[in-house]
Amino acid sequence: MTAQTLTEDGRARVLADGNEIPLLGLGVWQVPDGPETENSVRSALELGYRHVDTAQAYGNEESVGRALGDSGVPREEVFITTKFDPAREDPEAEAQRSLERLGVEQIDLYIIHWPQGGPTWAWPGMQRAHARGYARSIGVSNFSVGELDELLSVAETRPVVNQVEFSPFAYRRRLLDACNEHEVALEAYSPLGTGRHLSDERVQRIAERVGRTPAQVLLRWCVQRDLIVIPKSTHRERIAENAEIFDFALSDEDIAALDALDETGGTDGAVEDRWW
Repeated sequence: MTAQTLTEDGRARVLADGNEIPLLGLGVWQVPDGPETENSVRSALELGYRHVDTAQAYGNEESVGRALGDSGVPREEVFITTKFDPAREDPEAEAQRSLERLGVEQIDLYIIHWPQGGPTWAWPGMQRAHARGYARSIGVSNFSVGELDELLSVAETRPVVNQVEFSPFAYRRRLLDACNEHEVALEAYSPLGTGRHLSDERVQRIAERVGRTPAQVLLRWCVQRDLIVIPKSTHRERIAENAEIFDFALSDEDIAALDALDETGGTDGAVEDRWW
């Protein structure tokens, strides 16, 4: 990876297809459809977020779309990601349905949510969705190195993102190295361990030393690796707090201490336990 992958302000990354993606996004996994999702997205957009990550399987695309439409923020300023549910049959047809639910003409990033049924069967439909203009960029999620290699061996349009669980506690070194080698941007979900990493004493000690919150330390660790990171929160104050990660830096010693928290053995796998 080179410095050219980041935009001048260091807040976005240029994907291999030339499209820009903000490094920080709001995730809405497990946020119920309706006011809770709408309020979370509305708060994030008011606070300066320009990246929202949803999925067909989340069941809240309509709420994301309503919040986006009501926000007053121009559509072209907001990066919208949604994911194809591989329990369904046709990525192209499902992309059209996502567009209708979101109330937009194009998805910025459309990714296969997990490799159910194998890593390659859905890709022709993803490529059709891309060719039809339903999605500006296409990618994958929860793909291991082996699954990514298998897909890349047949893909005409290459995936530009692999979204996986990633944090100091899930520091998948070999997967990250492979993604960098293939110019596939790694995107980190559950960077706070769904909240459980915030109480870790080692993280708290670093946070106290740098005068930041544990959440900010964990998110900054990702950003300093040029990773895209999508924390989830439904609380406005925490959404605001999570955005305050671009005005400080962790030292090499702090980065090394966080690296040492890895519990995966530096795996090339994307998940420890498959749910499909």
